[in-house]
Amino acid sequence: MATNPKFLQGKLLLDSGQLGGSFFQHTVLLVCKHDAEGAFGLVLNRTVGKAVGDLIIADLPEPLKTAPLYLGGPVQPGALSYLHTDSFIPDADVMPNLALGHSLDDLLEIGEAFSATKKVRMFAGYAGWSPGQLESEMKRKSWLTFPASLELVFETPPEQLWQKVLQRKGGWKNKLLAQTPEDLSWN
Repeated sequence: MATNPKFLQGKLLLDSGQLGGSFFQHTVLLVCKHDAEGAFGLVLNRTVGKAVGDLIIADLPEPLKTAPLYLGGPVQPGALSYLHTDSFIPDADVMPNLALGHSLDDLLEIGEAFSATKKVRMFAGYAGWSPGQLESEMKRKSWLTFPASLELVFETPPEQLWQKVLQRKGGWKNKLLAQTPEDLSWN
């Protein structure tokens, strides 16, 4: 009897401390899609350092224009992706009440809709894995996993996310890892 592979959609991936010197050092990624065809994720804790309206030429509503733009990953840095949540999204495709989008028209519609509970985070680029690549990285223990939550995706300051998730994960190794500086020469 064949076993189902363990897909990680809706989980967070954290640098396990083995990704030093790479793009993914100290990152927290949300796995948005993962199946036999590969995986797609977005880095949650890297901002571009500019507002969305500084880099995207479109007639966006003001709250979207002034929002920070995040660097979703090293693949296609010109590609736009966004995560959005609201009190109820029946067609959420990442996890309950969290959906992934790529269409500028849909983003405009979301931005113009009134809702006090709506949240949107926009990304340039993404992280992608070919079939079996993420599974191989998991076997090499390059990544730690943690359940994603809307609070971690939208409310935790990006500069604190990696450390906060490691501390929540618990254990002395994770607490020690959370204190590791980005540049080891600072130690």
